[in-house]
Amino acid sequence: MHLYLKQYYKPLISVLFWGASFIATKAALDELKPLSIVFIRQILGVLFLGIVALKRKRSFAIRPKEHFWVLILAIVAAFHLWIQVTGLKYTTATNTGWIIGITPVFIAVLSMIIFKEKLDAAKWFGILIAFAGLILLISKGDIASLNFITHKGDFLVLASAGTWGIYSIAGKKASINYPPIMTIFYQFLMMAVIVTPFILNENTFESFVHLSTVSWIAVLFLGILCSGVSYVFWVEAMKEMNVSVVGAFLYLEPFVTVVTAWVLLNEEIKILTLTSGLIIIFGVILVNRK
Repeated sequence: MHLYLKQYYKPLISVLFWGASFIATKAALDELKPLSIVFIRQILGVLFLGIVALKRKRSFAIRPKEHFWVLILAIVAAFHLWIQVTGLKYTTATNTGWIIGITPVFIAVLSMIIFKEKLDAAKWFGILIAFAGLILLISKGDIASLNFITHKGDFLVLASAGTWGIYSIAGKKASINYPPIMTIFYQFLMMAVIVTPFILNENTFESFVHLSTVSWIAVLFLGILCSGVSYVFWVEAMKEMNVSVVGAFLYLEPFVTVVTAWVLLNEEIKILTLTSGLIIIFGVILVNRK
């Protein structure tokens, strides 16, 4: 067990922090608007990654030609975080964790469209199963009641799963020669710049001054641990280990969210919700199978 943790602690810690990020976001939403959370998260992430880059003696030299793709990734990621955080205002952290779990389905479908990657019958079956679980989760078993107005939070989170699929595809097509940490550093910096004009009229900076202790803990957790430590650990794990092994840890993320939401937010673990989530994960496993 000790050897296992020593070998896999980086992706495990990343997934634990990312799974708990929805709970921290939910807490921060009590006092901050969605774009304000995105802004402070990126600023804290930039500061952390900047310190790591300095410690590792990375070059901060800018290569203008490569920043086109960094900018594209930053635009998609900023929009992704905005709709995800907005969706969290109107749905539970538990639902969010399960819905985000369907992201690999979007990646598979987009890869088929853009890269002409083939999907066999089993993968299509997995897609159908995953979306069946999704419909069951959002509708709570009453499919007739399914509409955007009633379930707008869930649909916004679902849209963010789609935007992360777009981000992943753009990342595969991108031609960027920066070291991974510097790519993320410049991406976070651009995301903060992109969001800044939209928060000037939200009294964001005044809100930060009057934040409660709980909200400060939440935003520091999001910025330093989720956008800083987790990204560094994840990138390093992808370099040190087999990509499929690292990716498998993402299956743990919804379970981390469910348990953390139960403990910290008192969200119930309902049988129907748990069953729906497991159906989604089973479908995703079929889609991702080799």
